[in-house]
Amino acid sequence: MDKIENTIESTKEAHAYTPGLKVKKVIAIRKTRILPISGEVLVKEKESVDFETIVAKAAIPGNPKIIKAYQILNLAPENILPFMLKKVGDKVEEDEIIAKYTPFWGLIKKFVKSPTNGVIELISDITGQVIVREPPIQVSINAYIPGTVVDVLPERGVIIESYGALIQCIFGIGGERNGRLSIIAENPDDVLSADKIIPEYKDKIIVGGSLVTLDALRKAEKMGIKGIIVGGIRGVDITEFLGYELGVAITGHEEIGLTLVITEGFGKMTMSSRVFDLLKEFEGYLVAINGATQIRAGVIRPEIFIPHDKHVGDIDEELVRGMMSGTKVRIIREPYFGKIGTVKSLPVHLQKIDTMSKVRIVEVTIDEKDVIVPRANVEIIEE
Repeated sequence: MDKIENTIESTKEAHAYTPGLKVKKVIAIRKTRILPISGEVLVKEKESVDFETIVAKAAIPGNPKIIKAYQILNLAPENILPFMLKKVGDKVEEDEIIAKYTPFWGLIKKFVKSPTNGVIELISDITGQVIVREPPIQVSINAYIPGTVVDVLPERGVIIESYGALIQCIFGIGGERNGRLSIIAENPDDVLSADKIIPEYKDKIIVGGSLVTLDALRKAEKMGIKGIIVGGIRGVDITEFLGYELGVAITGHEEIGLTLVITEGFGKMTMSSRVFDLLKEFEGYLVAINGATQIRAGVIRPEIFIPHDKHVGDIDEELVRGMMSGTKVRIIREPYFGKIGTVKSLPVHLQKIDTMSKVRIVEVTIDEKDVIVPRANVEIIEE
């Protein structure tokens, strides 16, 4: 599914585009929180939200269960209606009798039972089938970061703006979590071993040094630690921890009890002193982390975000607003992958693209030629 908006990050510091990762002590960041389907937005523009504030919710239709009622009753399809005990719209429970046929004064008894809890959605006297729809699946999204709602996307979600420190990392597994930051390592070269994992770190996000061991990972998950930030990990330990090899798809959806964020790379990798010192400065703060990683076109980087209000006045207000006419951007997906251009306009309304999806787009001038691309397909070049 196409993202409607990309994360918009801005800072006063000047940087040309490089493949490097951001390590910012103070930054304005915007996150778009989007439902997978249309639903209900629960917050309003300018409203303040916290990490766990539910900003939108939706109900995904349950799976349909098709019952060949005519076969069970041994009737012609067009004859099943008189033998139905339930009608369309009725709620049913698993194993509840919804139809019966008892010919020969009850000597023969045939029953149709519901295979699940749900609602009768269809009774067809053409096919002789009955469809029971399972209960809807409730889906909700939280704010992920504390901040202010700066835009509401009707029936879909919101854009949240926040200020704080941002560290983009190399690799991660596990999804979005938040917790209080606790520094375990004495220096960036320390190894995070199992003996350093103690009960007082339950519900915390802990920071190691150059490496986390497999035993430490397993113990941390069992103990209820929410996240681990460390310089490196052995690839074989990730496989052992997950129980399978990671493929080429995006990470972040693993069914594990914690989030792991790797700041440097694979193997024993001393954590960058800049990263370590920044994390140490904010020890005890509530932080948000996300292990989602994608290294192909449409790069997604695992991240650590530490909300704070230190030096917020130092941020250039022009950049806080994100993309605008004249902003230099790089396109990160085909057919213009790698091209650098300048934003010409930012149309307000959703527009249909080649995939037939409706998204917010940006008009970019590349080599004196104007092209239209989804906003999710560009990234701001800070300079």
